[in-house]
Formats: sequence, structure tokens, C-alpha cells
Amino acid sequence: MVRSISCNVSRYIGAIFAAAILCNPAQAQQSAETFYNDKTITYIVSSEPGGGYDTYARLIARHMEKYLPVRRIVVRNVTGAGNIIGANTIYVARADGLTIGTFNTGLIYGQLLGLEGIRFDLTKMSWIGKMAEEGRALVLATNSGFDSVQDLVESPETIRLASASLGTANHTEILILRAALGLNVRLIPGISGGEFELSMMRGEVAGALNATSSRDDFVARGQGKYVLSVTGEEARALGVPQARELVKDPRYIPLLELTEAVAELGRLTAGPPDIPPERLALLRDAYMKVSTDPEFLEQAALLGIPIQPLGGDAVEKRVRMALDQPEETVLELRRVIQSTD
Repeated sequence: MVRSISCNVSRYIGAIFAAAILCNPAQAQQSAETFYNDKTITYIVSSEPGGGYDTYARLIARHMEKYLPVRRIVVRNVTGAGNIIGANTIYVARADGLTIGTFNTGLIYGQLLGLEGIRFDLTKMSWIGKMAEEGRALVLATNSGFDSVQDLVESPETIRLASASLGTANHTEILILRAALGLNVRLIPGISGGEFELSMMRGEVAGALNATSSRDDFVARGQGKYVLSVTGEEARALGVPQARELVKDPRYIPLLELTEAVAELGRLTAGPPDIPPERLALLRDAYMKVSTDPEFLEQAALLGIPIQPLGGDAVEKRVRMALDQPEETVLELRRVIQSTD
């Protein structure tokens, strides 16, 4: 009996102590810093090495080490199924704050559609932040023989456009544009990273829909030409037609609004659900410190990648808003995605 009372008192005292730490921000931060001391964080990239997500992740990881008491941050590429495997890996990881990662924002579409293989729920993930807005534009190779959106509508032959894979943003958004603008195009999947430009230069595809930051150099070299702006301030500044301006059927406007919401969430970083609050706060703080680090910004500029950061709380709210779509919008998205090539 005495032993039982003693155990209960110990648990009670322990609960009071834990609550005191949570109520004291300084103690909570110290507790988190103690946990991370000399530990290794794994930063999962759900796409192939060498692409945009990989470039951002490696740069962020290198500089986050400066703002956390960790031994190191290791970047690990976990690829397959249009980023689904990597995102699943992040989602089911132990919620101790030692596994974080990034994945294609097209998985927002994937969750709306309930794509096969998805084990994650983006509304439950521990959001750390986002580092960019992805202004998206359609680029055509100069050797393709096509110069405008009108060419893609009026071509008697079906034109090939590059796609990473089912579930990625560029795949889904090309299908939305095809339906909304009446483009005579079909997708060639399985092209990622630097392969987009190589496939255009070899004449295997006529063009691609990508973040403008990924194709600016290609266009600057005279190997490509922007012909359509889809989302984002950078794309709108290109001086080419806007997708919204060309849409004649109002039922596609909600889908374009959805693409705009997804584009605002470029280069996300998240962890599994239920990371302890004090550890998540430390990760978020380090992430935002990276976004203003002069050396980080200098290296990002040299790489030609834009930096438009947003903290984890705000990212979580925007992800929830993007996923909160009316049933008719989801049904229209499903119809567009399931349309045959």
C-alpha cells in the first residue's frame, strides 16, 4: 500500500515538473537543446538528387546546423511514386524531431484525390516552414518549332510535354491546363531534375511546366521560351499571357485558384505528426534564422533560387486551406486527372 502511494506521488510530482517546463519557454527551449545536443537529424528529400527540391534541402540543411546544437544534418534521398514514398517515410518516422524532410507540393492534389499508396495526412504533419513561392510557367524549347500557347491548341499533331510523374505538381497542373485551355498535348512521365532540359534539347519533348527558378537559365541561354504564366509573381512578370486570361469555361477557375494556393507553398519542410512542441519550436526557429542568414542568401543567389520564407504556423494554416476544397472542385480535379492521353 505504501509502495502504491509512493508511486502515485512520484507520478504526480513528475507531471507537475513536466507541466512547469512546458509553461516556462526558457526551460522548454533548454530541454529541447539538451535533447538535440550532439544528435544527427535526417533530412529526407522525396525526389532525385540534383533537382530543385534537392538543391534547396542541401542548402537549408547545411545552414540549419549552425542554429541547432546537433552534430550534423544528413540529407537522404528517398524517391519513388511521385514523392509519395518519401513523404510516407517522413510521416511514419518516430516523432522525436530527428527526422524532417521535403516533398513535391503536388501531394496536396494527391491527398485531395486519395491517390493509391498515400499513408500521410498533410493536415497532421509538423510543419517547419517553406522557403519559396513557385512561380510556374510553361516553357517551350526553341528547337520544338512551337512559339505560343495558340500553337499548342491548333497543332494537328499531339505535342509531347515533360512530366515528373503522377502526383507531382507539374503533372497535375499540365492536365488542368490541357482541359482548361484545350491544349493538344500529352505527358511524357518519368522526367525529373536536369532531365527536363536535356529531354527538350534532344527533341524528346517540346516543353515543360516548371518553377521559373528552375528554367530561367535555360531561357537565358536561348534554348527555351516562356509562353504562359500560370501562378506566382515571378511568372506574372514574364510578359507572357496569363492562364486565367485564356480560360473561357468558368468551371476551371477554381482549379486555377487551387494551383495558385499550391504554388505559394514552394519548397516545404515538415516532420511527422506530434513532434514535441518545444522541439518543433526549436526547429522552426532555426529554419527561419536560416532564411535571413547572409551566407545562405548569398549562396541561394549564386544558385539562382528565390527565397520567400514562411514560418511553420502559417504554412500549416495554408496547407489546411488548400485541402479544404468544395466537393465539386475535387470532382472536377478528378475528372481532369483521369482524362485519357
